[in-house]
This record gives sequence, structure tokens and C-alpha cells, in this order.
Amino acid sequence: MEVISKKLFAKPDRPIKIMQFGEGNFLRAFVDWIIQNLNDAGAINANVAVVQPMPFGRVKELGEQDGLYTLRLEGIDKGEKVKKSQVINVIGDCINPFEQYEHFLSYGESEDLQIIISNTTEAGIAVDPTDTDFSACPKSYPGKLLALLKRRYDYFKGDMGKGLAIIPCELIDNNGDELYRCLTELAKINKMDEKFIKWMQTANHFTSTLVDRIVPGYPRNEIEDIQKETGYIDNNVVKGEIFHLWVLKKEAYIQKIFPADSTGLNVIFADSIKPYKQRKVKILNGSHTAMVPVAYLCGIDTVGEAVNDEIIGKFVHDFVFDEVNPTIDLPRDQMVAFANSVIERYKNPYIRHELMSIALNSTTKFRTRLLPTLEDYIRIKGALPQHLVFAFAALVEFHKGKRGEQKIELKDDPAYLEFWAKLWAEFDGDYTALARKALGWKEAWEVDMNTLHADLTATVAKYLQAMDTKGMNAAVKCFVTTGCGK
Repeated sequence: MEVISKKLFAKPDRPIKIMQFGEGNFLRAFVDWIIQNLNDAGAINANVAVVQPMPFGRVKELGEQDGLYTLRLEGIDKGEKVKKSQVINVIGDCINPFEQYEHFLSYGESEDLQIIISNTTEAGIAVDPTDTDFSACPKSYPGKLLALLKRRYDYFKGDMGKGLAIIPCELIDNNGDELYRCLTELAKINKMDEKFIKWMQTANHFTSTLVDRIVPGYPRNEIEDIQKETGYIDNNVVKGEIFHLWVLKKEAYIQKIFPADSTGLNVIFADSIKPYKQRKVKILNGSHTAMVPVAYLCGIDTVGEAVNDEIIGKFVHDFVFDEVNPTIDLPRDQMVAFANSVIERYKNPYIRHELMSIALNSTTKFRTRLLPTLEDYIRIKGALPQHLVFAFAALVEFHKGKRGEQKIELKDDPAYLEFWAKLWAEFDGDYTALARKALGWKEAWEVDMNTLHADLTATVAKYLQAMDTKGMNAAVKCFVTTGCGK
């Protein structure tokens, strides 16, 4: 078999209007796929120059395949199992700026370039104060982008019409605002001309985004079957789920030149990202975190097994629909549709998502993913969200560190693990005292949760006693089927 290349697949000669910082699995399975769809629909006519943000990466491998690669989408769509492959042909240039710095900077002089997209991990949008030598490739992403913008400013003599649309996809709050802040700070550290800084801030168009698609990456265990099916070798195959969501904060210029919401994809330009971020964190991430200790202590190892289990599946469903949805300020039909899509994604037979991988840093995850829902539900309803409270009790039980006779390999901040170990070492059979100590741990929760509702301490104690004396299987079955303990 031949390696995928322009000999096997036609590659349209589109102008390079988009520069993408990041060549990893997510951008190739998400953003480049969206760009492919927009090109195919005639909504845009644009290719992508991919920039490798780190000295190591895979732009060389992508270049050896003429920028072509296969996207494998697998999952459940409208109740049906779907498995399909698509050749993505939008990558027009592959750049390692550490070796091709001048070539990279030359895009600052491009009349075609309009858009910057990035996903350089959560740590990528940060100021590196040592990025002060712009004669060589800066280490940080803001440093590289600043160097490109400075070249553009100089070449076009400060033309206000030559600014770019800047669309970060990193998973941090207000990523567009944060990138703007980092660029400004780094420019000032380098004592750059105030006129350039003003141009950078006003001629360019920044927006914030939220992205959502599970991307397992290179399907190593299936690659031989995929090659037999496609008839060619592809060393850059990337696998993703069917579901996708991209929310971008409204920005008129970006909406005009990048109408990503115009072809029926799940792309939204919104007045605010916040409710969509809440929806994702509270429902998707929150249900993961609520599910883990309950399902794992029942002897279940994966997300798919959990939601397909009659008892655990109902627990997760009712938690999402009855307790999370009412705390988010979005139209009910949107909330129901999103919640249903999350449950469907969990049932994806092509993705094995280990519960113990989600259990990493579970103390912090409770604070960021579940505590806001607990506080909001109590504020709105004046009552306790019983499934969430049960999940907190399960989190305490989980940190006892045992599943039957099996030791649980807990992975968290050492100080947090020390607290949990001490909590259980000092336990003398008083479940109310145990619950009070766990709920009152301000260092972890940033609040004494005992004060949130008059019945919270006693309710956690009741659930803990049931789990600790009857076992999780019996406790959760009783909770779900007859409501005992609620």
C-alpha cells in the first residue's frame, strides 16, 4: 500500500487564510474538520498553515503526507452506531518555527492571512518573561504570535485594516481575553513601541471560545484494519467522536470572515460563553465526577459500563436532569438536548473511558465541577440535591482507599491524600463527625459546606453509614429504586 499523498487524493489549491498554532489530535479532529466542512459547502475558501508550537511535534510527518490525513469519526448519532472515515485536505503548509523562523514570520506579510487559531494546552497561554530575543523563535505561544504581529505591523506600516481574527481554543476561562492580556504584557516587557501595542490591541479581533469533542487520537490498536479498509497507509490518522460543539463569543469581523455557524454544524456565536461553559462543566464534567466513586465502588471500571448499568445509569440520568439542568440559565429545550447528547456520548461503544482516569485529582474536581451545582441548587430550590449529596458521600467512601479487598490507587495532591487518610484513620464509628469533618474542609472546598444547608451534614452521614455498612451496591440500589435514605 502507498502512503496517503497528493498522488492518491486531489488537494485543492486554496489560499492560506488561516494560521493554526498546534498540530495535535484535537485541532486536526475538530477545527480542521470544521474548516473542511466550510470549504466543501462553499462558505469559505481557505487552507491552513499549521505551526508546531513546541520544538517536538509532528509537522514533519504531516508534511511527508502533503498535509493530508484521515479523520475517523465513531459514535452514536440519533441512536444509530456510526463509523466513518474522511480525508482532510485543508493543511496547505506545515511549519516548524524553531527551524523555519523566517518562513513563519513571512506570513506576517501575507495579504491572504486573516485568522489565527490555537490550541497550545491550558499552559500555552501564559507570559514567559524570558521571551525577549525576537531574532530567534520565541519559546512561548504568545511570544511567537507577538513576533508575527510585529512583522505584520511593520510590513503594512500600521494599517488598521490588516489586523487578524484571533481565535484561541485553549481550555481556560475567557481564553481570548487572557491571550490579549498576555500579548500586551509581553509587548511591554520588551518595551515595544506604544503605537504597535495600540495597533495590536485595536486592529486585531480577539474572541473567546469553548470547544467540546472527545478525541482519543491515533487508533493504534485498530490501524491495520483501518488501512485495509481505506487501502492506503496513513501515519497521522486521528479518531474522534461524532459529537462536536464550538461556542464563540460574538465578534462582528470574525463572524463575517469565518461563518462557522452557517453550514449546519454545532457551532454557536453567543453573546456570552459563560452559560455554555457552565453547561459543559456542570453536566459533562460534573456527571463524570459524580459517577466515578459511586460506579467504581460498585465494581464498574468504565463510563460506558456505568451508564449502561440499570442502577448507575438511572443515578447519572436523574442527577443530570433533576439536579443540574435547573441550575443553568439556558432554554429548557437546549438543556434537554445537550443532556441527552452527553448520555449518548457516554454510551459510545468505540471509546473506552476508564473511571480511574477521571478520578485523578478528584478532590479539586468536586470543588470546580460539583460544588457550584450544590450551591446553586440550594439557592434556587431551598432543598438538597440528593444525588449530588450521595455522590459526595461516595467521594468520602472512595478515599477510604478500598474496593472490597482491592486497594484503590488514589492520585491527588499529596496534602489532600494526607487529609483523607487521616480522616479515615481517626474514624471511630461516628458518621456525623466524619461527615462534619469532610464537609468542613475549607482548604479543599474554600467554604465550610456544613453551613450551606441545615440538613446537609446529617444527610451525608446517613449515606456514609449505608455505604460503609451495607456496601455501595446495596446503598445505591436502595437509593435509586426505593428512595431509601432520601
